[in-house]
Amino acid sequence: MIELYFEGIEQTIKFFKPVIQSFSVDKKSYNDTKGYIKGVIVFYNNSQLHFAELKSMELHEKPKYRYHYINEKKALIFRYDNSLHHPNLSNFPHHKHLSEKIVESAEPELYDIILEIKALID
Repeated sequence: MIELYFEGIEQTIKFFKPVIQSFSVDKKSYNDTKGYIKGVIVFYNNSQLHFAELKSMELHEKPKYRYHYINEKKALIFRYDNSLHHPNLSNFPHHKHLSEKIVESAEPELYDIILEIKALID
């Protein structure tokens, strides 16, 4: 099951190949239903998305995730994560860091993140 999830992540990245210059992915399966995947996607404008997910197929969620998007000068554009450091937000622990503030967010999917980036760089 987790291997199929990992395959889906790689297929998502390949789907956006026209805006992606290169990517690398590392995967680790803990058992059939739980695993860790991380990677770096470099876009045609040299911006980068660094991502990591701890995925549990049994729980149908990501107990831990981060999607860190930076420009070509390594400055933060945005970061989605579910670290436990903003309990005042209504959708805690899910949130999005922008350069100047933190806003509420839902648990994102990689597809939606890349779509958001594509809209920014097109």
